[in-house]
Amino acid sequence: MSKSHKALWADCLQIIQANVTEQQFKTWFAPIVFESYSETEHTLLVQVPSPYVYEYLEQYYVGLLSKVLARVFETNVVLRYRIVTDKANKISQEVESDGPLTVEKPQATTRGNQSPTTLDAVVPQSLNPQLDPKKTFQTFVEGDSNKLPRTVGLTIAEHPGKSTFNPFFVFGPSGCGKTHLINAIGVRCKELYPQKRVLYVSARLFQVQFTDAVRRNTTNDFINFYQSIDVLIVDDIQEWATSPRTLDTFFHIFDHLFRIGKQIILASDRPPVDLQGVKDRLLTRFACGLIAELEKPNVQLCIDILNMKCRRDGLKIPADVIQFIAETANGSVRDLEGVVNSLMAYSIVYNTFIDMRLAERIIKRAVKVDNHPLTIDDILEKVCKHYNVPQQHVFSKSRKRDYVQVRQVSMYLAQKYTKMPASRIGQLIGNRDHSTVIHSCNTVEQRLKVDKAFSAELSSIENSFKLKR
Repeated sequence: MSKSHKALWADCLQIIQANVTEQQFKTWFAPIVFESYSETEHTLLVQVPSPYVYEYLEQYYVGLLSKVLARVFETNVVLRYRIVTDKANKISQEVESDGPLTVEKPQATTRGNQSPTTLDAVVPQSLNPQLDPKKTFQTFVEGDSNKLPRTVGLTIAEHPGKSTFNPFFVFGPSGCGKTHLINAIGVRCKELYPQKRVLYVSARLFQVQFTDAVRRNTTNDFINFYQSIDVLIVDDIQEWATSPRTLDTFFHIFDHLFRIGKQIILASDRPPVDLQGVKDRLLTRFACGLIAELEKPNVQLCIDILNMKCRRDGLKIPADVIQFIAETANGSVRDLEGVVNSLMAYSIVYNTFIDMRLAERIIKRAVKVDNHPLTIDDILEKVCKHYNVPQQHVFSKSRKRDYVQVRQVSMYLAQKYTKMPASRIGQLIGNRDHSTVIHSCNTVEQRLKVDKAFSAELSSIENSFKLKR
């Protein structure tokens, strides 16, 4: 060959750079150092800075490497890595690639027609997005409690990183469908943009990976990997509240992705204002996109979810049993699914029909039944006592600020803790119409996102509910 082997490796890098993004090249290929090439064994030895880089190259880019090496060196190449395992003590180990590096030798007659920097079908293997293919928008039943988050989520999936909803922060109690929604966004985005690097990760797994990177002295590789993601979906971020180092690392990842227009989706069991231990610099970034609450589904939505599950799984459950389950499962989608699965199992094992008697048996074992549900009177009593306002003033037509606040908080808590429609809540609290209830709930929700003192007040009132029960 007229060129030196090191120069041929430089040609390989040039072709690779033309076939991957700038960030991918800088992260995974630029750190590779040419060491030697054996003409007798056709073996290329390169040095990589860490085991993490080696593993990632072998998992996602070995196809690209095989094609580029075959073209440039014009022969089948055996690739070996020298992996730096301890930078401080200059310890390394050599391993041979396990990848498909045996390819047909390119024909000399076709080489003149090929671009020196492009390859046919040379693309890195796609990142495993870690998404559940069953959790899609088609299986996410829409209702009053989730209409806004679902609509926004669909918009984000169709235009990731290009809408004003970045970051998209979803919060709500356990079992309301947060994981399903953010997973559905990822699935839909991957369907529309298969080339995009979409990744779903739980906060706990992220923390485990980070801890491992610190232990192995590969933190920079860890950060670089996450900064290469196009759509990053992180679930249960409230688990980082007591992990300042994890939060600081995520801040750098978040800041980088946000600045270059990548989509970030976060889920938590509480709004940003209630994430104790999270620094303001990160909280302000969480709040600069859209914060959406997923409430527990009301009875009608629970019925719709159960009917959808029955249709999907081919189950036959009587309408009165479905109604009973919806009213008893405390608005938890997980509880709904658990009850239905148990009903199906009992029906098959004992060869019996699903009826009310069986449903009552299952409910007692699977769901913590609330025998003392809150009433409007309970809520009004606690709210009025907290703000020291007589109930008759709440029912009056007065627009005095203190009375309006008590009225709005009462309506918000009534919608959250009872299964009544907005029209009924309005009738019982001052004989208002449903639009007043909706406006009151929206007002309270917006204030909760920005006013920590107000959020603490509502938490105090809600704690008094628990004491009563």
